[in-house]
Amino acid sequence: MTEPRVPTVLIVDDSLTVRMDLHESFESDGFVTILAATGEEARAAFADAHFQVAVLDVLLPDADGLELLRELRAMSGREQVVTVLLSTEAEVADRIQGLRTGADEYVGKPYDAGYVVARARQLLHEQVPEPEVRKVTVLVIDDSLTFREQLRGLLESEDYVVLTASSGEEGLRVAADRRPQAMIVDGVMPGIDGATVIRRVRLDPALRDTPCLLMTAADDYATEVQMLDAGADGFVRKQQDLAVVLAKLAAVLRQSTEQLPIDPAGSLHGPSKLLALHPDRDELGALADALRADGYEIAGAATADEGLALLAAQPADCIVVGYDGEDGRAVCRRIKEVPRIGDIPLVMTGTRDDSILDCLAAGADDYVRSADGPEALRAHVRTQLRRKQSHDESRRIREELSRRELAAAEERAARQLAETRAALVEELEWRNRELEAFSGSVSHDLRGPLQVISSFAETMLDEDDEPLGDQTRHRVQRIHAAAGRMADLVESLLILARASRGDLRRQQIDLTATAWEVTTEVQARDPDRKVEFRVAEGMSANADEGLVRVILENLVNNAVKFTRRVERPLVEVGLTGARYFVRDNGAGFPAGQAGDLFRPFARLHSAADFPGTGIGLTTVHRAVERHGGEIWADGEDGRGATFWFTLPPEGRVRPTSDKPDHQ
Repeated sequence: MTEPRVPTVLIVDDSLTVRMDLHESFESDGFVTILAATGEEARAAFADAHFQVAVLDVLLPDADGLELLRELRAMSGREQVVTVLLSTEAEVADRIQGLRTGADEYVGKPYDAGYVVARARQLLHEQVPEPEVRKVTVLVIDDSLTFREQLRGLLESEDYVVLTASSGEEGLRVAADRRPQAMIVDGVMPGIDGATVIRRVRLDPALRDTPCLLMTAADDYATEVQMLDAGADGFVRKQQDLAVVLAKLAAVLRQSTEQLPIDPAGSLHGPSKLLALHPDRDELGALADALRADGYEIAGAATADEGLALLAAQPADCIVVGYDGEDGRAVCRRIKEVPRIGDIPLVMTGTRDDSILDCLAAGADDYVRSADGPEALRAHVRTQLRRKQSHDESRRIREELSRRELAAAEERAARQLAETRAALVEELEWRNRELEAFSGSVSHDLRGPLQVISSFAETMLDEDDEPLGDQTRHRVQRIHAAAGRMADLVESLLILARASRGDLRRQQIDLTATAWEVTTEVQARDPDRKVEFRVAEGMSANADEGLVRVILENLVNNAVKFTRRVERPLVEVGLTGARYFVRDNGAGFPAGQAGDLFRPFARLHSAADFPGTGIGLTTVHRAVERHGGEIWADGEDGRGATFWFTLPPEGRVRPTSDKPDHQ
């Protein structure tokens, strides 16, 4: 079954009145509804229907709403469904149990349908459907169904998306939830009038920049001034041609101020939750009824312990303590001492006129006399909600700007670091090229003089007409040997220079054949020594054949050299996975010093025991790195050594996991 594009809500309640009331409210807000009266029908919907929100009654004739919630949460693919529990069981313990079972919201009966819908959409974080993304959304608030539909048709014909509300209270909730780009408000409506709606919009940080047109049937100048003073952006009389509405709407949209680049937080008129505290159950119910008139969801508690337990499970937007005296102040102090909970605005109400100073000293944010009536209490609550929202909005903007500034600073630092690193790399590469060129030039220029010295020393040693004395012969022999060692060193430096520069000429080579050629040449240099060579069959590599020969010559020569004192020397060239190796059973090297082997002129054994230039393994290291590979060694003193290396194909990053586990 295809997932629906519009949000769908499953409403489970055994009361037909509740089902139809919620059905109408959700449907008017753009939801698709699925209705169920029993637990059996709910379970069938769980199995077969697609829905994003579930409103579950706690008490059903054949099921328990909490058990249905557990079943829903346990079903695969249903983990993200927004769930709202609806119940007459509004005790603190019942609320906490429902929330801990997995509900996203717990609403007590009697409920406000507008709050349930707005809270469900808030939890759902529903986005505007794709076809509407580029369209302007306009909210029309008017108590006349005929006029609302007339305006809807006119606006939709101009490609606006239209939302409607039949009262000021409903309009504020819709505006808070859907954030329209403009509002058209009737001036005279039951409940709060159009001017009051606009004044409240202007006090709401999330909505204050929304362009508002106010419509009225009045035809006097004083009414127009009064409406504009309330904060309206434009004034339209219902007697005028409705084309004026379109023209003025286009004008206010064109002139509307740009919004902050930071999206505002929740609206003041969005679904808010209040915690009411009073030790007397009847008084608590009356207090809840008085506050519920503004569309808030009210959770009641009789003691501070109950209130704190509920706040720990479900945060509130404001707390109202319905009694003064020392008991009320003690409750206030307890709440304000709790981290995070203490930041929630707290309004106290009582009968004594002289309690205000004591209550404010106890930590209350405001005090309202009971004699001032429920409207005064609601006004004070709205003020505290607005103050807290403005404070939270300012703090959130500061945090967002700080985060952006920090991100920009990090980006600048990263860019500067990259530029510095690039400059250092470029300079290092230049210096390396200069050093390699110098090394090659010096090595090449030294070969001539060394050959002259060696030739003259050899001639003197072979001269029969003028025989040398013993001491002179010894000295000339030392000169000849030193010149030979120097010539070997110069040759090694030249090989190192060639291995470090020049273009790689990669091709597919038969590494087994190359290894046999190298071992044959090494054996031919000292035919009297019997060394057993083993070379694995079928080895190949995509590499520079000249550099691979350099690698094998140095490693095999090294292995042969360090097996001089072994009775049965053995040298192996092989392949394990993607790792090539050259292994011998010779002198090995001290444990923990493998990293020193590849440094120029490094020695782990005496030159008298195992002579050499100290450049061979450095050359191997350079040649392997030119291929993008790695080389490492393992071994023990007196137990032989194994040199591992990789030759990854061009463009492939060498895996560090190629190294043996013990490395």
